[in-house]
Amino acid sequence: MLTGAIEARDPYTRGHSTRVTELAGAVARAMGWSEERIASVRLGGPLHDIGKLAVSQDVLHKEGELDDAELAEIREHPKTGAKLLLRIAALRAAIPYVLYHHERWDGTGYPSGKAGEEIPLEARVLAIADAFDAMTSDRPYRRALTHEEALAEVERCAGTQFDPRIAEVFLELFAEPELAAAASA
Repeated sequence: MLTGAIEARDPYTRGHSTRVTELAGAVARAMGWSEERIASVRLGGPLHDIGKLAVSQDVLHKEGELDDAELAEIREHPKTGAKLLLRIAALRAAIPYVLYHHERWDGTGYPSGKAGEEIPLEARVLAIADAFDAMTSDRPYRRALTHEEALAEVERCAGTQFDPRIAEVFLELFAEPELAAAASA
């Protein structure tokens, strides 16, 4: 229901949470996570953008570059989402996914500028899945990249935006579109 509310506000993200969850789940399985831990992906993945419910429609639908104030509004969505989940005990396990999915390996992400292994592993896995799906989806501000272009971007950003070990697993899993479909099924 919450994922549906997010996607209803932003048609460009329709199916995004489901695809991100499937990609992250495939990476988690490849990394040998327990079934219990993989279940946390199935909880956190769909909720990772819940804080966007508080972002204005004008910002969500804006074509072109965001100004500083609009960017600041977007960058609040992880904190807003985490605050929402704190109120619901059954959803608290999703907080690392929600709060830290825009942190970067090199410490230049948001909301807190965590770096490397300071970022919860769950968020590092989700971050790469989220970015890949965003890159391969049309958005108001740009056309989708091809599968190959997005994989090249993941490879280029390993060690800066993404945990290099997780990027390596991701690239191995999703090098071929057919493998990507099978891995996330």
